[in-house]
Amino acid sequence: MSIPGNLSSATTPTSVLFACTHNSIRSPMAEAITKSLFGHKIYVQSAGVRATEIDGFTVEVLDEILDVSDHLSKNFDELLDTSFDLIITLSPEARKQAEEITRTAASDVEFWLTLDPSLVEGNREMRLNAYRQVRDDLYQHIRSRFSTSPAPLV
Repeated sequence: MSIPGNLSSATTPTSVLFACTHNSIRSPMAEAITKSLFGHKIYVQSAGVRATEIDGFTVEVLDEILDVSDHLSKNFDELLDTSFDLIITLSPEARKQAEEITRTAASDVEFWLTLDPSLVEGNREMRLNAYRQVRDDLYQHIRSRFSTSPAPLV
């Protein structure tokens, strides 16, 4: 779901903020994945409504493909730069916060409802699989949303 703005889904923004509730699971995953795919083509940051330490399972499943050991969780107020072309929210709380911010900023907002894997119960492997599923879903969504290749000919 998108809040109308200047960017179409086919447009690749130059700056993106991924936001979730605590900046400890979903938004750090999205930030790391986007940076790995696009390098410096897109300026990418992440934030949470409230910042807590990065989740250990997040580090573990991202370490399978990326290094996030230097991630420092931050909330919206701790962002050094607040002018983003696009804010992608991954939780309802973050969506509400982004809508407040964009009342005075020219940013588009997209809401990607994303499971909070910390809510999954079960043994260690079941929980890790939930985190892997979120990681893989975000990877696919990011590749699809920010694809720079031309549309296939039909």
